[in-house]
Order: sequence, then structure tokens, then C-alpha cells
Amino acid sequence: MPRKPPHHIDDPIAVGRRLREARERAGLSQRGLSFDGCTSAYISRIEAGARVPSLQILEVFARRLGVSAKYLAAGDTAADRLEDAELAARLDDVGTAERLFHETIDDDRTTPEDQARALVALGDLALRRGDHHETIRLIEEALDSGVLPPDHAVAAADRLGRAYMILGEHESAIGIWERQLADASAREDPLATLRFSTLLANVVLDSGNFGRAEELLGHALSLAEETRDPLDRARLWWTQSRLHTVRNEPETAARYARLAIDTLEATEHIGYAALAYQLLAHIENDRGNGAAALDLLDKGEAAAASSGNRFYEATFRLERARALALLGEREEAAAVAMSVTPLLAEASPGDAGRAYLLLGEIFASLGERARAIEIYELALQSLPAENRYLSDVYSALGEALEAEGRKDEALEALKRALAIRTQSRGHV
Repeated sequence: MPRKPPHHIDDPIAVGRRLREARERAGLSQRGLSFDGCTSAYISRIEAGARVPSLQILEVFARRLGVSAKYLAAGDTAADRLEDAELAARLDDVGTAERLFHETIDDDRTTPEDQARALVALGDLALRRGDHHETIRLIEEALDSGVLPPDHAVAAADRLGRAYMILGEHESAIGIWERQLADASAREDPLATLRFSTLLANVVLDSGNFGRAEELLGHALSLAEETRDPLDRARLWWTQSRLHTVRNEPETAARYARLAIDTLEATEHIGYAALAYQLLAHIENDRGNGAAALDLLDKGEAAAASSGNRFYEATFRLERARALALLGEREEAAAVAMSVTPLLAEASPGDAGRAYLLLGEIFASLGERARAIEIYELALQSLPAENRYLSDVYSALGEALEAEGRKDEALEALKRALAIRTQSRGHV
């Protein structure tokens, strides 16, 4: 009478096949997979279905091969794989998560709903690494399917709007988040209302509508006591800091940014802590305190690097270039700013425009006005419409043109700067 397999596996031959496939996919030999207490010869017998490994050995194999012990022992369903992928993403095992999400999408057994969830998750991973165009492609495909559960659709809209905002496509972000805010209010969901009020405040700030941002943040503050999520609170403090920054109220802005840092450093949200440090450095640079900005950047740079987000790292380097310029280290500042513009050009045209503005100012200070004019024009090409730095670029361009004796062009640039500032004041 044939012996029944142990309860922790489905079938020795199937276990052997899954182990061999996972090992070959990982590019390991049997010797490379072996360890003390488990020789390559023993692995060969497992793969032949002649030996049944213990659960402890399967767990070691699983860690080395980037799969789950459950998969090696008994295979998995498409839903199991999606759960494993989501766990890997939460643990920042990005390589494993991406592979499992793609396998989930490609598996014929996967339901349309789970395929859409996997697309959103891949979009979130793209957002984490700063690939905003890929985020939009993936999440729009998921939302267009129409099969996402309501809570997943809300999370998808959050990520999609962020990608549009960073790319400077403010109207798209505003449209997405206004709809979500209206839906959250209609169903009397205070936490979703808080989230989308805060997100909307951020994007309308970038488009220069400070009055609307203040209104949204006032509403969000009234709901803040209802959330225990530190990330929700930190986002609110961070957005409050941005509002006071653009209102030229640096003391209040710095206080809110430090509240965000204090809240985030006690959590696993390293990337958001990095953004708060970057914002504080931005505030100090605006105040002319280059040394203080560099100190803040040194404190937060490890968090930015460990987040794995190229966009965060690039914005840190941009603030470093600004601080160096303030300290008179113009050549080093120019080198840092020049290195960062290619990284920002695709990920965030608005920040690329800021980098060009800084470069232009450096060259103007060195007396290289013709080169500064060329770079200011690049800044104008990069900055999205309604970006609040447009008036600064036109002003700097006008001054450089006037110094070059190009009076008519200078007057036109200065008129544009004034028109933009007047329009912005109309939004306050």
C-alpha cells in the first residue's frame, strides 16, 4: 500500500518540480542552494521526488529563492500569489513583489478583480521609485477595468493623482481628487475626506490657488482628531508647512514641517520623513540659511536614499545645490544642479524648471549672462503652466536680457512676471 505524503506537502514529485523550477528561475545550482545540514545530493533527491523535506528546510529554500514556503509545499492559487506579492511589497522586497504581481496578472486562473489589484500595486511600486509615467499607465488600466473594489479604487485614485501632480499635470490631479472628495463627503467618510482634502490642498498650492488650499486644510484640520493613522496626520502637517512656505511665513512653516518629521520618524514611512526634511531645507534656503539647509539635508539624505525613490533623491540634491550656491560654492552648486536636471526632466518637470532657474542664477552671478538666458529659457520650457516659479524665471530672464541691452525683450519678460504675480494674488 503506497505511503501517504506528510500533511505539510501535497505530493513529493510536485514539491520536487516546484523546487527545481524556482531554483532554475533564481539562477542557482543545487550546490548553490545547499547549506549546512542540506547537501546538494539531498536537494537532488528532493527534486526527484525521492525525499520529503521538512517544513524548516522548505522555509530556508523559500527565503533563498524568493518564493513562499507555502508555494514550495503545496503550490498556490492565483489569490495566494497575490497575497504573497502584497506581503513582499510591504516588506520592501521589491524584486520579489514585482515578479509575483506580474505572474498574478499573467496567470489564466486570476480573476479580473485580482488582476486589477495587481496592476494598482505595480503602479504603486513605480510611484515609489519615481517612474510617474508608468504609474499612470498601470493604474489607469486598472481603473478602466471597472472591477476594482471601492477601497482599492480609492487607493488607486490617491496614487494616480500623485503621479499627475508631480508631473505638473495639475488639472488631471485636481479632477481625480475633487471627484474622490465629493464621493467621500457623500458617503460621510471622514478619513477619506481628510485624505483627499489634504491631497487637493497640495495640488492647488502648486497651481497658485492659496485661498482654496487654506479652505481645504481648514476642513482637514477639523477632521484630524478622527484619525489615528500617523501618516494622515503627517501629510496634513506637511501640507500646512507648504502653505506657510508659499505665504512667506517661514517660522510657522518650519514648525509644521518638524511636526511631520516627529510623527513620521516613529513609523515605517521613511520616504515621507525624507520629504519633510527636504521641505525644511527648502524653507532654510528660502531664508538664506544655506548652512542650516545642508545640515538638514545631511540628516534626511539617508532616509531619501533608503526609500529607493529617484525623485526624492533628486529633490534632495536640488536643495543641496541651492544651499551651496548660498554659501558661495558656485561651481560645486552648478555641477550638482546640472547632474540633477536629467533625473527630474521626466519625473517632475516643475522641479527640473527649478533646477534650470538655479543654474541660470549661478551663471548670471558669474557674469555669463548669455548662457544664463539660454538656461532660463529651458526653465520656461520645463515648468508647467500655472507653476508658481514661472514669475521668478521671467523676472530673472528680464534682468539678464536688460543687462545684455535687449530692452524690448526684457520689458516683455518683466511684464509676464508681473502678470503671473497679479494672477496669483487673485487666488489668495
